[in-house]
Amino acid sequence: MVQIINTGDEGAAISAAVQRLRDGEPVAIPTETVYGLAADATNGEAVAKIFEMKGRPSFNPLICHVDGMTMATELGSCSHLFEQLAHAFWPGPLTLVVPLAAHSPVHDLVTAGLGSVGLRCPQGISRAIISALGRPLAAPSANRSGRISPTSAQHVADEFPDTGLMVVDDGPCPVGLESTILKIEGQRLVLLRPGTITADDIEAVTGIKPALAEASAGIQAPGMMTSHYAPDARVILDCEKPLPGSAWLDFGNRDGDNHPGLKMALNLSPSSDLRQAAANLYSYLKLLDASGAEKICVAPIPMAGLGVAINDRLKRAAAPRTAD
Repeated sequence: MVQIINTGDEGAAISAAVQRLRDGEPVAIPTETVYGLAADATNGEAVAKIFEMKGRPSFNPLICHVDGMTMATELGSCSHLFEQLAHAFWPGPLTLVVPLAAHSPVHDLVTAGLGSVGLRCPQGISRAIISALGRPLAAPSANRSGRISPTSAQHVADEFPDTGLMVVDDGPCPVGLESTILKIEGQRLVLLRPGTITADDIEAVTGIKPALAEASAGIQAPGMMTSHYAPDARVILDCEKPLPGSAWLDFGNRDGDNHPGLKMALNLSPSSDLRQAAANLYSYLKLLDASGAEKICVAPIPMAGLGVAINDRLKRAAAPRTAD
């Protein structure tokens, strides 16, 4: 049975999580983006348990979560550009992919043998857990591989029933969308996965416009598989109105809620607020999927700012299923 630890007593929650991690067991931790399934990134057996629980392919690398720059420099080769970006956006939803440091303690399973490592410093209690443990945490989203990411402790408990997993419950994730992933190649920046920190935000800090990752470049970071973040129902994008008998994921001031015969209708943001839409995306997809509808019709989302990241997740959710 899943063990949910509330953060009302933060010190006790941190101690319980750290003890479980030291024992080589995964722990589900809250971050500002989504809940992560965390394990000691230097312990190969512990990391292997993440892959086993998620059913995740071993060629798909994991992000290393650190408590700050000192730990980051022990794991990866951190340039001046890295420091500039980390200073601007850490702690926060930005993952920076850099070459592995010469004597990095990160286990090969974490990096999928790529010779690079994705580093992120999260906000909140997850950062305190990393500091108390004194080691980085490999922490993909706490869900089965390819499924909708969890933004609450209950989502995690529903995903891994009867596993004995410890879940640190700090309420719903305020951002609700995975981190932006940016690869640093000398003075070149490559956007591997869009997120709430946009290409414009990055250019404003560095003066460098990030290039988009080429489709032929292969998987260099989490979240780059074509089919990902997927519900059981078929997702249909850019619908001006829902199909009869479907579930409806609306956005903005539309009349989709008034169509009869829908399984369920939810609006990501009636006021067209993209941050609100991002925070609601995964929880609403889960609710619509649970309605029993065979199709989830999604209203158009603007391809600007945070809308780029939302559309990226929806496109992967709508893609034909691929084998893990």
